[in-house]
Amino acid sequence: MASPIALAPIAGAGVGTGRLPRRLDLGGLAAFPRPPSSQARRPPGSRFESRVRAKLGEKSALEYRKLSDSDLVISEVTLGTMTFGEQNSEQEAHEILSYAWDHGINILDTAEAYPIPMKKETQGRTDLYIGSWLKSQPRDKVILATKVCGYSERSSYIRENAKVLRVDAANIKESVEKSLKRLNTDYIDLLQIHWPDRYVPLFGDYTYDFSKWRPSVPFVEQLKAFQELINEGKVRYIGVSNETSYGVMEFVHAAKVEGLPKIVSIQNSYSLLVRSRFEVDLVEVCHPKNCNIGLLAYSPLGGGSLSGKYLDINSEAAKKGRLNLFPGYMERYNRSYAKEATIKYVEVANKYGLTLVQLALAFARDQPFMTSSIIGTTSVKQLKEDIDAFLTVERPLPSEIMADVEAIFKRYKDPAIL
Repeated sequence: MASPIALAPIAGAGVGTGRLPRRLDLGGLAAFPRPPSSQARRPPGSRFESRVRAKLGEKSALEYRKLSDSDLVISEVTLGTMTFGEQNSEQEAHEILSYAWDHGINILDTAEAYPIPMKKETQGRTDLYIGSWLKSQPRDKVILATKVCGYSERSSYIRENAKVLRVDAANIKESVEKSLKRLNTDYIDLLQIHWPDRYVPLFGDYTYDFSKWRPSVPFVEQLKAFQELINEGKVRYIGVSNETSYGVMEFVHAAKVEGLPKIVSIQNSYSLLVRSRFEVDLVEVCHPKNCNIGLLAYSPLGGGSLSGKYLDINSEAAKKGRLNLFPGYMERYNRSYAKEATIKYVEVANKYGLTLVQLALAFARDQPFMTSSIIGTTSVKQLKEDIDAFLTVERPLPSEIMADVEAIFKRYKDPAIL
């Protein structure tokens, strides 16, 4: 990752979203084990806590980073849009988009499959809302990222005449043509493969099932299809999502050997609750001195779990959250040790005078392999809180905070694994 580029401080970011309060009372959660005595809390008002609190009163600048080998310089926050058209109306979407743009976020992430949950009745609505907003924006200043679906036997409705979605030339071309029309633009800055054409464990599955291997579209064939679209000026750069080290290295190798476009980004899940899948070996693969692939991390708040709102299942915020609105959605955060680990992170946040949102987003922000964190919100208030976390929490997080975070990680490695 290139050195960050700092611009002027951003004004107006605030809190007050109905998420987790600054200090959560954990008295009703006594069934969960407390941290070992070696992690005893500093006395309230200690010199260190006062220093952290003082930093919260200061505004740093939103940073901008070069994305891999491309000439795209993107904000450290990417606006995720998958709620547009399901949880958000067009007017609400425009308000969120405008607030993000006015506060320095220059990259938007969408997908042909959006909004989520995926269904035929709403498919493409997210793009339409973005497209109508783009009409009044300087297109050359907005970095637009979207995604083409991977292999799917359940979502054939996305194509005109297909029983199975594949990442081949015909599917990619149709996807791009339709996306351009919905988005009201004639080019896409970053086109990503939403999930691979080949079998890989996805969306909460952790281990590779040996028996599920299947033939897939060759990496070279996929890259050749992207090359055609790049040559036509319809796509500028390409990336992957929900990808493995094997996939990244095969794409990079095929591009080098065949003289085809190289992927510049990987969009994978990364947060306090989901670390190992990326940290074990993708960090090495994507390192600037190796394959040089920029991470665009989705779910840095663990699908909203790291807002703390699901700790009280009877709260109004929890009832309105998508983990409750859509049964089975991201159930890895409900049917695992994720809640127990979240409580531990709440205790760390409280210890240093931070909110859980501030701790979680600052943790993701400060990783040396992070290019941009994808933030999805359903309200401007949530977005304000998220941006504020990037700008007001000390950079980098003090070593004392990180030591406490690592102590929890050693005990709860990726607790969202089912």
